[in-house]
Amino acid sequence: MNSPQARPADRFLDAVAHAAAVAAVFGLGGMVLCQGWQVFARYALNASPSWTEPLTLLCLTTTLAFGAAAGVRSGTHFRFPLLVRLLPLPIQRGCARLSALIVLLTGLVLAGYGGLLFLADLDVRLAGAPLPQSLAFLPLALGGALMALFAVPSLIDPDTEA
Repeated sequence: MNSPQARPADRFLDAVAHAAAVAAVFGLGGMVLCQGWQVFARYALNASPSWTEPLTLLCLTTTLAFGAAAGVRSGTHFRFPLLVRLLPLPIQRGCARLSALIVLLTGLVLAGYGGLLFLADLDVRLAGAPLPQSLAFLPLALGGALMALFAVPSLIDPDTEA
């Protein structure tokens, strides 16, 4: 989507989406490392660490939330465009706006409730790790906010893929 004549706002959103994709990749890598260490420590060292499960959960939510947000920006999120493409162009645009509105509202709900869940238990520590119990909800809130942000251009201009 990043072309030489792209608007500054598009370039900014593309850069943010790229950063979200990089965060998702680091989350996936973190998951692999945590679970790899868990398996090695359990079966080779006979000493299963308690911190791997909560850290893996944090990595999982990071991967899912930021990967989904990047998918909204790139237009590779889950959808069924086949039927819509058979409709007349004005109805296609209406369906694109409706889809963008649904993604926007879903992102806002994830951001709002994810943020509330994050703030609710900041003082409670995770079992097995010195982290706040609610830390796993932070990527959900941030990813939801990014999903909503990335849906706005499609809501304004339905010819924008997102």
